Amino acid sequence: MSSDHPGEISQLLAHWRAGDRAAFDRIVPLVYDELHQIASGLMRRERDGHTLQPTALLHELYFRLAQQRQVGVADRGHFFTFAAKLMRMILVDHARGHQAQRRGGNAIRIPLSEELAWLGEQDSDLLDLDRALDRLAELDPRKAQIIEFRFFLAFTVEEVAEALNISKATVDRDLKFIRGWLYRELHGT
Repeated sequence: MSSDHPGEISQLLAHWRAGDRAAFDRIVPLVYDELHQIASGLMRRERDGHTLQPTALLHELYFRLAQQRQVGVADRGHFFTFAAKLMRMILVDHARGHQAQRRGGNAIRIPLSEELAWLGEQDSDLLDLDRALDRLAELDPRKAQIIEFRFFLAFTVEEVAEALNISKATVDRDLKFIRGWLYRELHGT
């Protein structure tokens, strides 16, 4: 995940954090392509026939970001992580609405990756995944960050290691733990 304007983005984020609402409007064109890429990746993991499109997800994200009263994003990497979390929350809200309408209709398929191919076997997996990730963040914030970077932002293991300033071996070890932990959390075994 690279941008042609990383320094400018960080500077604008600092202005936005300081209360400059116009800075947010200047950030949007600089991050739009990367955010659209994230949204497209998230939507590819959704069930067939999903009513949201990547652009609609991105517009909902923009709306929610624009409504933020207090902005706590420290830097460019934190911004993209925060944006991915908001997109996940939007999809969870959408899934809840869909389940309420359909009352147990078609399964929601969210294969985050081949590493987690078992995810999406149940209708409620997206909602359960969201709750599990919240629990993981309470238990071990770094592991929650790893899964967000790796599976929601599509970072490589090397990019995750660099972003978190840890070794690739630590990321690999944590991913192995996370896969097992998520499986147990979602399947109760």
